[in-house]
Amino acid sequence: MKKIFVLAFLIMTLTACSSTKLSFSEIENVPDYVAEVINPENRLQSINDGKGSYIVFHSSGDVEANLETKGDTIIIKFDEANLQGDAKPHTFYLTTSPEYDVLDVWVNGESIPFDNVTVKTK
Repeated sequence: MKKIFVLAFLIMTLTACSSTKLSFSEIENVPDYVAEVINPENRLQSINDGKGSYIVFHSSGDVEANLETKGDTIIIKFDEANLQGDAKPHTFYLTTSPEYDVLDVWVNGESIPFDNVTVKTK
């Protein structure tokens, strides 16, 4: 079931970003229309805005994020350090191009699925 969500996410992202370059960066200020659908119960969430995707990763520690590509796959790697206290959201913005069909997210060396994939526009 979760793989279906990942595939749906990729189709929406790739359709919306047919002429966009690959980019991935952490953002500090999340738009209100995105913030209202962030679910603190989800460890990994994707919110597509029609141009790209907000990738929300909840962690109770410091998060280092890296982006790699391999063939038609985008690989996002999150590494956590100094885990303590309550989880807080770390939000990243991803834009992609049609050459990528798969999005694979790894946390501390383990592949994990998205808990939720949402399409939300202004």
